[in-house]
Amino acid sequence: MELAVYNQQGQDTGRRVTLNDEVFAIEPSEHALYLDVKQYLANQRQGTHKSKERSEVSGSTRKLHKQKGGGGSRIGDINSPVLVGGGRVFGPRPRDYRFKLNRKLKQLARRSALTLKAQAGQIIVVDEVAFSAPKTKEFVNFAKNLKVDGKKVLLVLADKNNNVYLSMRNVPDARLTMASDINTYAVLNNNALVLTEKSLDVINKF
Repeated sequence: MELAVYNQQGQDTGRRVTLNDEVFAIEPSEHALYLDVKQYLANQRQGTHKSKERSEVSGSTRKLHKQKGGGGSRIGDINSPVLVGGGRVFGPRPRDYRFKLNRKLKQLARRSALTLKAQAGQIIVVDEVAFSAPKTKEFVNFAKNLKVDGKKVLLVLADKNNNVYLSMRNVPDARLTMASDINTYAVLNNNALVLTEKSLDVINKF
């Protein structure tokens, strides 16, 4: 597949770039996508949730009334889970949600995500992205020129650029990532994937 290369003003430069069919034109694997996205979201969880159990609730351990002869149900202390203010039964405990996926499966998921974006026509290639100063207006104008303003945009660069990062960090639904750090969730979670030519060179080798 070939795509036109645009400049920052949104003008067609007349040049074309070729997308690697082994990365952008494979048979997408929905299961691989599911597993990779599930792993990414699981890795974001802190796992610090905790509720107090019966032994941790502050309260007397005295038995409220005798076991038999009262005409009521049997009951222990005031920390019992069946009473208001008592401990929680099988409540959440701190845990690690991370799990492992094989490298080739993650590679398949990433290629599947890029293929879906290519099939949907949501990939835009620009020659380069460089701003003279860190100004939000610079990125807003850049997005308007490419007609992606108002959309969820993922901009992929080959190398870090502080001016670009500072110019877009206040723009809602706009994200920046390096080509070497691109992941399945980031690719799927946008409406437009903007690649620079240098970043495309890196991604074509995935």
